Amino acid sequence: MFASIVPRYDTVNSLMTLGLDRRWRRQAIAMADPLGAVALDIATGTGELAFEALRQGVRIVIGADFCVEMLQAANGKAAHSAPGSVPLVAADAMRLPFADGSFDCVVNGFMLRNVDNLPDTFAELCRVLRIGGRLVCLDLTPPRGPLKRFLGMYIARVVPLLGVLVAGNYGAYRYLFDSLSIHPDADHVAAMIREAGFAEVSYQRTGWGTVALHRAIK
Repeated sequence: MFASIVPRYDTVNSLMTLGLDRRWRRQAIAMADPLGAVALDIATGTGELAFEALRQGVRIVIGADFCVEMLQAANGKAAHSAPGSVPLVAADAMRLPFADGSFDCVVNGFMLRNVDNLPDTFAELCRVLRIGGRLVCLDLTPPRGPLKRFLGMYIARVVPLLGVLVAGNYGAYRYLFDSLSIHPDADHVAAMIREAGFAEVSYQRTGWGTVALHRAIK
């Protein structure tokens, strides 16, 4: 499914978030205290979060994803416009090919709804972080409050329509709504992060309450 949407992936992301996805990535990287860090961007997709980490001063960032076609797109972008080199690795978030304590920070954007087991994933991300390392997760969260109904309709109906018009793929963008409908809310995600061994777990909402940025320390 992810391989099928690679050619228009960045375009649809920008359209369906009204361009706010760039701001969210900048915010996520800043929360990871990136300056001089060795970082992992897990579920890197086409590499936008990893490239933002470079712009904010990481020493090295590795981009990992389980979809090889996404990595190929990231590699093509890096060759033409990235402000530095990003090593790319095909890897499963639940079985990472890195030693314990390899990274100063681990970041991910829009990954959490796509793993088989969130508690196991957080435990694995904790394993590859050094003591004092930072975890930052950027993802959608079930909306709440007075705009809940409108935002739910937007994600359920407008986003799949964009998927058809721009990417020619209704199913992949309907999956966005389906995955969100069973995704735990931000409080439950924070609880899972704590149970995986992290401390100082916090989050903030943005995007009219549809996006959560979680931060934690190993």
